[in-house]
Amino acid sequence: MKVLAIFAIALVAGINAGTYTDRFLEQYNKIKSAGNGYFSKEGVPYHSVETLIVEAPDQGHETTSEAVSYYVWLEALYGAIEGDFSGFNNAWDILEKYTIPSLQSSNSEYDPSKPATYQAELDDPSQYPSQIDSSVPVGQDPLYDELKNAYGNSDFYSMHWLLDVDNVYGFGNVQGQCEAGPSASGPSLYNNYQRGPQESVWRTIPQPSCDQFTYGGTNGFLDLFTKDNEYAHQYKYTAAPDADARAVQAAYWANVWASEKGSQGSISSTLTKASKLGDYLRYSLFDKYFKKIGDCYPASGCAGGSGKESAHYLINWYFAWGGSYNAQYGWSWRIGDGASHFGYQNPLAAYALANDASLKPKGATAVDDWTKSLERQIELYEYLQTAAGPFSGGVTNSWKGHYDTPDSDLLNDTFHGMFYDWEPVYHDPPSNRWYGMQPWSADRLAQYYYASGDSKAQSILKKWVDWVDGVIQFNGDDFEIPGNLGWTGDPPNVQVTIDTYSRDLGAASATARTLAYYAAKSGDSNAKATAKKLLDAIYTTYKDDIGFSVEEERDDYSRFNEKVYVPSGWTGTYPNGD
Repeated sequence: MKVLAIFAIALVAGINAGTYTDRFLEQYNKIKSAGNGYFSKEGVPYHSVETLIVEAPDQGHETTSEAVSYYVWLEALYGAIEGDFSGFNNAWDILEKYTIPSLQSSNSEYDPSKPATYQAELDDPSQYPSQIDSSVPVGQDPLYDELKNAYGNSDFYSMHWLLDVDNVYGFGNVQGQCEAGPSASGPSLYNNYQRGPQESVWRTIPQPSCDQFTYGGTNGFLDLFTKDNEYAHQYKYTAAPDADARAVQAAYWANVWASEKGSQGSISSTLTKASKLGDYLRYSLFDKYFKKIGDCYPASGCAGGSGKESAHYLINWYFAWGGSYNAQYGWSWRIGDGASHFGYQNPLAAYALANDASLKPKGATAVDDWTKSLERQIELYEYLQTAAGPFSGGVTNSWKGHYDTPDSDLLNDTFHGMFYDWEPVYHDPPSNRWYGMQPWSADRLAQYYYASGDSKAQSILKKWVDWVDGVIQFNGDDFEIPGNLGWTGDPPNVQVTIDTYSRDLGAASATARTLAYYAAKSGDSNAKATAKKLLDAIYTTYKDDIGFSVEEERDDYSRFNEKVYVPSGWTGTYPNGD
């Protein structure tokens, strides 16, 4: 879904708009054609048309909140061209109906003074399950009461990030049900990653989002990940904040374009929902266990925060929540994340939530939080930007995921007391190796610059644009962009190398979009020309019957038969009997 929006760049860049608008509509119609297989019968976008996929999902007919957010953006762009925003409203309805969990029955039992019991993230899947440890101090959740007062209930309005759209695994966690099994019809919410930074997609154990021990072992799947004295039936959901922020970003542009066409009233109810999504997105701005920000180690010695002391104000990697499925046991939990990757930041979403009257959330301190977040995100880009231009990794309040003592060199130049991490969150492969993280995030910064005219954002972008314009290679109607990047050193002396080149169409489209937004605001003719050449090369060389595709060789394809670690003696079954 990442390539869907590329041909609408001309709307802001002014590059031969008729041609590029026509190309966008050509691809839009292919995507919406039922025979091409982009959507399920329910109207949910698949992560890919193909079922075999090697990505964050492990099967193409799953979907992610990422794909759904791109669908919302796609329909906003269609509305900008045709003046019809009904598709935008419908895409948000799909988002709400299928990705925002309806089963949240114990949320009202949540105690914001005890958000969750500490559990260390461990270095390798073979070290799991991880022990629950109630002796480690945790902080206070400052959002719960505010959000409950604003919306009248205790439920999250956030997307769970992963759905088994065709219920291939058979858990049957369709909306409102817990382990309804293989016969359940409709998208099933489920989980996979839960065992530390070395747990790539090749090593995950897919598990139900609601577990009442129907499948798995004696304790369902819970004791594969968590070591506790006893286990209870429960639901658990995880949000990918970059996707929720992208949906808000799409709503911002829909509002701009609909207002230009005198159609803002037709999307007003959807904008209210986007504002609500942005209100709950604030859980991404907090440490995992609401501990104080800065010099937070060791786990036992780092105090819990009160009020906003636990807010780093960056968009982190995830936040999660859950609770008891059995009504007779009333408990619920919530966590944020101490690690923030530059690739997940979205200054445009923060800008919209802080300034757009149609998107300002109802939460009493939401506008203030997003105003601070915008400032902090821009500051992070500055902190992580190399002399050459690219951005290096991220920062964490929880070294190694368990508030460990950081390496001594990392204590010299911290970010509000948080530590530089060149590969935040996951290491297989390193999370900042893929070049795509660069334009993925720089695009949002460029859109923010286009919307706001922020001179600080312009100066950051200029360094990045000059770098990328110098490393893209064109050969006739083809191109190569960086593939994998290498990193050495610590801020402010991080060095970057280009280790491989690629023809990654998603990364290329994000690069073109970044250059186009930057050029449209700054007047940079070189950036505009490079954006045009990338778009033309993608269209001319890689178009096929239903979209765009490129063959790709990868070393990790050899891992299809890699054995997944399961603790010795643990036995259990999947719904199909495996």
